[in-house]
Amino acid sequence: MTILSPAEQSLLDRAAAAPMLRQVQQWAAINSGSRNLDGLAQMADHLADAFSALPGALRLIDPAPVDTVLADGRIQTIIHGRHLHLSVRPDAPIRLLLTGHMDTVFAADHPFQQQQWLEPGVLNGPGVADMKGGIAVMLAALTAIEASDAAVKIGYDVIINSDEEVGSASSAALLREAAAGKIAAFTYEPALPDGTLAGARAGSGNFSIIVIGRSAHAGRNPEEGRNALLAAADLALRLKAGSGIGFSCNPARIDGGSPNNVVPDHAVLRVNFRPRTPEDEIVARALIDREMADVARNHDVSLHLHGGFGRPPKPMDEKAERLFGLVRQCGADLGLAIGWRDTGGVCDGNNIAACGVPVVDTMGVRGGSIHSDAEFLLTDSLPERAQLSALAIWRIAQGQFRPGQFQSGQDKIEGMTT
Repeated sequence: MTILSPAEQSLLDRAAAAPMLRQVQQWAAINSGSRNLDGLAQMADHLADAFSALPGALRLIDPAPVDTVLADGRIQTIIHGRHLHLSVRPDAPIRLLLTGHMDTVFAADHPFQQQQWLEPGVLNGPGVADMKGGIAVMLAALTAIEASDAAVKIGYDVIINSDEEVGSASSAALLREAAAGKIAAFTYEPALPDGTLAGARAGSGNFSIIVIGRSAHAGRNPEEGRNALLAAADLALRLKAGSGIGFSCNPARIDGGSPNNVVPDHAVLRVNFRPRTPEDEIVARALIDREMADVARNHDVSLHLHGGFGRPPKPMDEKAERLFGLVRQCGADLGLAIGWRDTGGVCDGNNIAACGVPVVDTMGVRGGSIHSDAEFLLTDSLPERAQLSALAIWRIAQGQFRPGQFQSGQDKIEGMTT
């Protein structure tokens, strides 16, 4: 373990002293499910107040409009919550992007709303790990940086969006704009309980395919009908059969149908694809186009595709390995063993990496069982992860993130999918 300089030790002491646990418990008491606009508004105001302690221009930005396909095939615009954007020293020679999300997967009517201590140091509650704990870690690290000599050397943008758990469609453009010109990015998704980070990530595409057939009486003249439900089922089977090594396909739901004595004239197929590489994404899209054309011809129906690959694949390229190497070295100097594993899960790190910016996207707390009522935060990871972030940002400000400096691929842990 490297002996830290007095400046580094002072930075770490400030990061660890931040009131993170109190913030997490306060924020987790607010239901901010992705569709709970009132809760998201309350959460955005709390975060704006907390992040106003940092210098720079802070705004709450209205979401971009997003369309969705209803069960009957109609298109409707969905309203999302506001997104927080903080820009600090945009003219600095070294600039970073730090991102998080204020929304959770727990709706206002979900039974999981309360916090409890499972045992000393293990807090169970909605969003405590994913990712209100991560937001607290980010704020603690940046507050410590602002009190250090690194502040004048580095600028950064902070984006905390309100729709990450539902794909970030209303904040995707904001993330792209904020990524421009950045040397690196950190996203504060939770690490695994043992501290392992996510490395390469598969991409994700969500599609709604509207099938329009022709209604007819199921007994008198069924041959005159065109069964949209049957065509949707055929397409689901074809898409699943076409997936393989490069990408997976999950047909998730078919909406539609009719009374038993009517040939159904509409259906909507919901399907998700997880391509492992950009090339696999191209192949998956070609499969969709090909099978849609075949089903339309064979069943004499019309098909309309909505959606897309909102999360591009995030490979572990050379730039990403160098950034992981920096984080790993910072961890080693703090007495932490930092490893990573590839995963099939997706997050805003996918979108940031697609902009050409290297990103470590699990800089948040250690925790687990996310997206369930067993979600937990290991509270000793709050100061630990705040110090890790602060040290990594400080060293980037000192010019220690340079091409070729860190060689870290040999320490990758294989085999994780989530």
